[in-house]
Amino acid sequence: METPEPANLRFLRVLVTVLTAVMIAGVIAIVALLVTRLPGRAVTTPDRLEMPVRAEVLAVTQTPDAWLVTTRDGRLLLFGPDGVLRREIPLD
Repeated sequence: METPEPANLRFLRVLVTVLTAVMIAGVIAIVALLVTRLPGRAVTTPDRLEMPVRAEVLAVTQTPDAWLVTTRDGRLLLFGPDGVLRREIPLD
């Protein structure tokens, strides 16, 4: 013979089920917002950058139409989207 479930336990079970459903809906909403709001343009990288001799790369950044590379010896190298060196600028 089974004893009836206490009302408090039944209420707790319903609360846990509702919380689970709300959390699942929240995760789906966050993923949907990230997919729709983040920019969809992919980063295009050249096959290689034609680096000068003995240039140690410190940092690399991309602009809409160029790649900028700073070197340890204080130079800024400006590359085209195809990876060809366009200009070398001393930073000192």
